[in-house]
Amino acid sequence: MIFKTLKWGIAWSLSLSLFCTSTVSAQKLNGKPIDPVDLVNPLMGTDSKPSLSNGNTYPAIGLPWGMNMWTPQTGKNGDGWQYTYAADKIRGLKQTHQPSPWMNDYGQFSLMPVTGKAAFDQEERASWFSHKSEKATPYYYSVYLADHDVTAELTPTERAAHFKFTFNKTDSAFVVLDAFDKGSEVQIIPEKNMVIGYSTRYSRGKLTNFKNYFVLVFDQPFDNYSTWEGKQRFKGKLKSTADQTGAILGFKVKDKTKPVQVRVASSFISAEQALLNLNELGNRSFDQVKADGRAIWNEKLGRLAVEGDNIDQMRTFYSTLYRTLFFPNKLYEINASGEKVHYSPYNGKVLPGYLFGGTGFWDTFRALYPFLNLMYPSINVEMQEGLKNAYLEGGFLPEWSSPGFADIMVGNNSASVVADAYIKGLRGYDINTLYEALKHGANNEGPMTAVGRKGVAYYNQLGYVPYDVDINENAARTLEYAYDDFTIYQLAKALKKPKADIELYAKRAQNYRNLFDPSTNLMRGKNKDGQFQSPFNPLKWGDAFTEGNSWHYSWSVFHDIEGLIGLMGGDQQFNVMLDSVFTQKPDFDDSYYGGTIHEIREMQIANMGQYAHGNQPIQHMIYLYNYSAQPWKTQYWVRQVLDRMYQATPDGYCGDEDNGQTSAWYVFSSLGFYPVCPATDEYVLGAPLFAKTTLKLENGKIIEIIGNQASAQNFYVNDLKVNGKSYNKNWLSHQELLKGGTLSFDMTSKPNYNRGATKAAAPYSMTMELKTIFKK
Repeated sequence: MIFKTLKWGIAWSLSLSLFCTSTVSAQKLNGKPIDPVDLVNPLMGTDSKPSLSNGNTYPAIGLPWGMNMWTPQTGKNGDGWQYTYAADKIRGLKQTHQPSPWMNDYGQFSLMPVTGKAAFDQEERASWFSHKSEKATPYYYSVYLADHDVTAELTPTERAAHFKFTFNKTDSAFVVLDAFDKGSEVQIIPEKNMVIGYSTRYSRGKLTNFKNYFVLVFDQPFDNYSTWEGKQRFKGKLKSTADQTGAILGFKVKDKTKPVQVRVASSFISAEQALLNLNELGNRSFDQVKADGRAIWNEKLGRLAVEGDNIDQMRTFYSTLYRTLFFPNKLYEINASGEKVHYSPYNGKVLPGYLFGGTGFWDTFRALYPFLNLMYPSINVEMQEGLKNAYLEGGFLPEWSSPGFADIMVGNNSASVVADAYIKGLRGYDINTLYEALKHGANNEGPMTAVGRKGVAYYNQLGYVPYDVDINENAARTLEYAYDDFTIYQLAKALKKPKADIELYAKRAQNYRNLFDPSTNLMRGKNKDGQFQSPFNPLKWGDAFTEGNSWHYSWSVFHDIEGLIGLMGGDQQFNVMLDSVFTQKPDFDDSYYGGTIHEIREMQIANMGQYAHGNQPIQHMIYLYNYSAQPWKTQYWVRQVLDRMYQATPDGYCGDEDNGQTSAWYVFSSLGFYPVCPATDEYVLGAPLFAKTTLKLENGKIIEIIGNQASAQNFYVNDLKVNGKSYNKNWLSHQELLKGGTLSFDMTSKPNYNRGATKAAAPYSMTMELKTIFKK
């Protein structure tokens, strides 16, 4: 069986490599082709800390949506800040599934080469390193560990990885395996040059039968071996089971020409499945695995080919694009019969089918999932089927999966993720079961606060979640539930569900109106008796809102901006309110938190008033001028954010990157449009960043986006032609884009106050569709 799967691995890698190589688009810098993967900086956003996030990322070395990633570990075991740019020591090369430092990791273990003595404690084995002798790419990582005089390299597949440790001549070379604490096991099998074991460490939820099984196969015999438990080493011992265990494998090295190589794989199912997963490597050499990984990344990144003369912009574009292609990551595996199977974090069983994890819909419903639906729909078909399995196994759809239910954030935004996929044309999965899952989540409280709808009885009866009934962040919940109801309404229509369903969710989608305070033109918490909560400070973060204040959340009416415009008194007053976001001082009230959280600090130092791009609630707000006849202001502010808030550097984000969402904002905005309201067919216009961008869609169609005369000064749209015809709308149709074609933007340094400056040019709003139902 192993021989057969090895042969399969070779065939898989060769066919995939040929496919990838043949489909790469040409990126051009000053007219010269360049591979997109060479423009990615995996260290973008790594210069972060709990008090100030410049991304809160780590160098993720893996394949797109792979089950496992790897990263150099500078932080202590269990520290969510597992790699920080300012650190000067590495403790190991760690398998990670971590979505963010705030969520922390699960199923982790690490390898660390050491010399001299068999130091296994994480402090003692740690080595000084320099970024000058570190190379990080999406598919390959290398670092010189100075204290041990060894170069460590790794290159991954989806569920496995190949390591190479190049020592100088020594009779005391060691590779230390750390299976982490919370319960772990290692077993050394010398006759096979093999180590097997498992890690049980996880950070969120309550997982039944959770183990991350691993297998390591070395390319040469061990000179000596030990296990270790806690602080104690056991020479010659073959097996250890304890709170924290590990293995120490010793080698005699003649010179650098014979590196110690190890093939590693893991499984959430069993040790036998981990051994099967090892065969993803086949019998390919380290360099072949590396080359194949490079080809895979070039193909995925190359589906968006940009041309320009600004290397920094191109690096930022591809570095953010890289971040959109990891989460949610695959939790499913391929068994000996070639079937897709997965360990379920929802019930602890091994079950057939797809499953994904590691994302929070509160963040990613906004742009990340719409981006997948445009550029990588086939992976989201798998994800949708995985969501169905999560519902059947856990009783609810997850809102944050890490890898199962995580009790964090608010909203019921799985509704948006499911509805947007179907509205955008994805098919081939069980949408009817998912529709039932949406209705179930919309009408029930879940097993924890962040699953289902907290306060649903109040919401369904009163039309809002009250401020004074001990449900935190109640106004944010109300606004998000109303939008989520809109997405259910959209899906119900598309699926031709009963009229009663359609009307119910249409009416609930208007519940945002219940929190609008005409005395301030802002959203405000409301008590159970119908009175607004008092005193009210629109600059107060938290309390009625989630990681933001009223100025941030008052725009969270994605589906009915025209309705919001009406509440605010018309276009002129609406534009005044939008302008006020930027013209105010960055003052804040942090009393709800008892201190200044990093999201507040990131807004304060950005010098954009109350605009807080470092967090998600307000990221769409810049595009709302398109609804109120002033699209040139969108064009101005989009370019301000693109230029000032993103760079392909360690401090290159302006807040948490958040599983591809903040990156997807950059990618979409660079193209010249953005999905303000997922679960509709429309994108709202901005302006393109590059002279030319070519999108290679999965259906074989090509979209060319031309930015004629686009430059640092020319960021206004004077005219837009779609397939050669002048186009005056402020939105684009997804279904029309899927047909391919050319978008030609004529860019200028001065606003065109006429283009798109009518109500007829505005994007979709629910009020316009339902004006016969909802009388003013």
